[in-house]
Amino acid sequence: MPIVVNQGMDYNVDIVMCIDATGSMHAIIDEVKANALSLYQKFVEEMDSHSKSVQQLRIKVIAFRDFGVDSEPLVESKFFVLNEEGEAEAFYDFVDKIEASGGGDLPESSLEALAVAMKSEWVTTGSIRRHVIMMFTDATALPLGEKAGCPGYPEGMPADLAELHDWWEGQEMEKRAKRLLIFAPDMEPWNNMVDWTNTFHTASQAGAGCSDADMGVCITLLVNSI
Repeated sequence: MPIVVNQGMDYNVDIVMCIDATGSMHAIIDEVKANALSLYQKFVEEMDSHSKSVQQLRIKVIAFRDFGVDSEPLVESKFFVLNEEGEAEAFYDFVDKIEASGGGDLPESSLEALAVAMKSEWVTTGSIRRHVIMMFTDATALPLGEKAGCPGYPEGMPADLAELHDWWEGQEMEKRAKRLLIFAPDMEPWNNMVDWTNTFHTASQAGAGCSDADMGVCITLLVNSI
């Protein structure tokens, strides 16, 4: 007789996609656009294959570039509840407006995007909760605070990577629920963050976008992590 994992247990899953929206990242943005309307069904099918039941899937996007360089350095959506009527279309409409463009030198303002993601209003209901941040970038990260004072710079950011680590390990997110999936080059700070709790890193090629991180692979890695 087959063993049913988590029988009677439903997952409420929140996903925040932090996407580098500079010029080289058009491939992954196009992937998200192409899969926006079918993302919920693909996620449910992958969860079902692992005997995990999805009660609710919410997703939001934080698109980031460079503070002090780009006119829209950080754009944040609401959480879209993909299994509610019209929400997949609204998610698609938001993502469809994101264009891969701009960016200064190679390091990007990705750590600020990660900090903003941690501050999200995560789901608090459901028998099993998962709060997932997915970071997509092909660049190293500017030190936190280097662009403080630039137009649009978020308030209350951590002073440095050590403080961001404290946010992750502390009370900013529910300990058992949190997951961090990083699709980024095999270089600092990304390759040092694998020591953070429930953090997974898949290497991308620096300066070459994330074309190898197609959404099918992302969903499989995501489901395996939760």
